[in-house]
Parts: sequence; structure tokens; C-alpha cells
Amino acid sequence: MIDLAPQALRGSLPPLVTPFRDGAVDFETYATLVHWHADQGSHGVVVAGTTGEPSVLTVAERRRLTEVAVEAAAGRIEVVAATGSQSHAETIELTEHAAAVGADAVLIVTPYYLKPPKRGLVRYFVDLAGRTGLPLLVYHIPGRAAVGVDIDVLTEIAEAAPTFVGMKHAVADLGLVTESLLRFGAEFRVLVGLEELSYPMLALGATGMVNAVANVVAGRIVDLYRAVAEGGFADARAIHQSLFELNRAVFFDTNPIPVKYMMWRIGLLPSNEHRLPMMPPSPDVAARLDKVLVEAGLDLVHGP
Repeated sequence: MIDLAPQALRGSLPPLVTPFRDGAVDFETYATLVHWHADQGSHGVVVAGTTGEPSVLTVAERRRLTEVAVEAAAGRIEVVAATGSQSHAETIELTEHAAAVGADAVLIVTPYYLKPPKRGLVRYFVDLAGRTGLPLLVYHIPGRAAVGVDIDVLTEIAEAAPTFVGMKHAVADLGLVTESLLRFGAEFRVLVGLEELSYPMLALGATGMVNAVANVVAGRIVDLYRAVAEGGFADARAIHQSLFELNRAVFFDTNPIPVKYMMWRIGLLPSNEHRLPMMPPSPDVAARLDKVLVEAGLDLVHGP
């Protein structure tokens, strides 16, 4: 495993939403979100992860999002480009582009829908790692991709791909977190991908979070990371509990429908526009989300 800077790929790296305006990607608002996260203390951003809805974007739009994020971040915070696709060719294109425009790392989801064999998964990630010198994170989200990895797959990738430095772990398997850290060492980056498990995984040794709720309350997610990093587990547990309803709200509907709605309601997005097959929340879900926002002490700006 290549050596990383001590603070690289640590902390809060929110998965940015992709805003739309009149059917097109709103790149201006996207840049504003990157600036906001830098001001809020986020340690980085993830471009076109699950919360960024890559499946409704063209390859050209995904490329431009990475460019905008790198330009807006301007070296203040890290930019992790999620470059995975169901297509090997598309993943190559997006990965090589991310490296060319200055992203700090790439996050590559297991190739979804195909359900490849384990030997295919290993070859896939080893091939991609050989095409760029950027740190590579495997995105493990079997609930969406219908494809999982285990410690043996991760070990084979690590043995053949020095740039493989960690994974985003979006499944309730705490055992794999400990197993990975014991196998690869404490420098192996594990980024939490399930909001409700942010605190437990950090306590086990995860190095950071890709938490969708950071799109709404970025500073509070940073506080949670710092509390754990500094050993204040009682403080961290209190922050975790205060975030619990917001974390649960992400899944009132398909992510990022609730997140975008909440961002719009508190004024972080100018509109609550979606691309099919995604939709705004139903009135009953919107009412539930409003209640969570009010109870979290957030001001509602835009009308329902």
C-alpha cells in the first residue's frame, strides 16, 4: 500500500448532491456547495457518489462535475471522484479524467448489476489501479450494487495494486471493518458509508465518513469525527444521538430525495429539481422531513 499524507482521506468527506436547474446540471450551485463545505470545515468532498446520482448523469456531466469540484476546492479540501460505472470502459474514462484534472483520489464502486465472480472483481480493480497513480478506494455497497467483497477479495487486490488504500463501507458489517484493519494495518482507510453507523465504525477505527447528512449539517458531522479522533467518546456518542433522526431521515425515501428536499428547505439549494426516475418526496414524507428539520433547530427558508 502506498504511503499517504497523515491527514489524507480522513475526516468528513460529504457525498455532494447534484443540483439541477431546468433539466440541466446546475454547475454554479455545485461550486457554491464545494465552497460551503470548505467554509464549514469538511475535510473533502465526494463527486458523483450515490448521493450525487451518477446513474442519471452523462459521462460528460460527471467529468465536468469533477472539474468544477477541483476548481472550487482549490486545494483547500480534498476531492474524491467517484468514477465507477457498470461499464469498465466508462470507469476507465472517468478514472483517467479524474487524475488528469487534479482529483486527490478515486472511489470505484463494484460493477453493479452484472454480479461478476470474485476473480473478475479482483482483476477489475487491479486493472483500474494500474491506470492511475491516484489512491484508489473500493466502494462497497452491496445493497445498491448487488455485489459484495470480502476480506479475501480485498487481500488479492491489495497484493496486486499498491494504490489500493481503502474502502467506503456502506453495509452493516462491522466485522469486516476490524478484519480489514487487522489485515492491512491502521493506515488502511475505511470510510463509513452508512449514516447511522458513523459513530460505531469510527470507534472501531474507521478513518472518516462519507455521510449524506453532511449536505445538511456539515459542521455537526465534522464535530462527530473530531470527537472520536480526540478520544472523546462520551462527547461523540452525544453528537451521534443528536444526529440520529437526521441520519434516519435520509432513508425516509430513496437517497438523495430526502437530502435534496432538506437542503432546499433550509436554503442550500435554490430548487428541488430531479431527473426521472427520481422524484420529489410525497407530501407525507415532506411533512416528516420538515418535522426532523425543525426538531434539529434548522430554519426553513423555502416554502413546501
